[in-house]
Amino acid sequence: MEYNFHWNTVFRKMPELLDGVFVTFHVSVLAMLIGVVIAILLAITKMNNSKPFCYVATVWVEIARNTPALFQIYMAYFGLGALGIHLSPYVAVLSALVFINAGYLTETFRGGFSSIPDTQFRASRSLGMSSVQAYRYIILPQMLRRIYHPMTNQFVWSILMSSLGILVGMSELSGTTQKLQSQSFRTLEFFIVAAVLYFVLTKLVLFGASLLSRRLFKGDIG
Repeated sequence: MEYNFHWNTVFRKMPELLDGVFVTFHVSVLAMLIGVVIAILLAITKMNNSKPFCYVATVWVEIARNTPALFQIYMAYFGLGALGIHLSPYVAVLSALVFINAGYLTETFRGGFSSIPDTQFRASRSLGMSSVQAYRYIILPQMLRRIYHPMTNQFVWSILMSSLGILVGMSELSGTTQKLQSQSFRTLEFFIVAAVLYFVLTKLVLFGASLLSRRLFKGDIG
């Protein structure tokens, strides 16, 4: 069986594919930033053992870590839609990725916090720092250094999982690829190029994260 590749069709549509790459990167960055903030709050909540809030944090983590990403996206888009809360595809995917990122990173952050001796927090308090100052200036910088690589891996996961946005009509890279190939019937060529773009994007993210770690932590992270 012979197959004739027609790459010119794909290359003519490269600007649209790159627009899809931008949407993929944009939603992944936002989901990561918001997820990190929520995860830090959930991790501190779980460590403080405040019963009502600890229960909410535990339920969040268990649902996020033990249900498929597709389920979260469907619930945000179709589930809330059935209740009269209609989200755009972008907001639905963003909300789902934030929910999942926060759930996974909560346990990562809790492990990072637990690895720091309690004596450092007590010493900070004895020097006149408030609890917020102790976490901000003493605990958080050390914790972030120790969980930097898992955070980077979670960011790459967000980039790849954003491809599920195709199922709710989001025009990220996969959605754009699906639309263009349906117009030209060059399925193989478009999805090969899309795979290459995903590969390049994730490699650039990992390279940028490596450079950033060297700048922030002065070579402490290998």
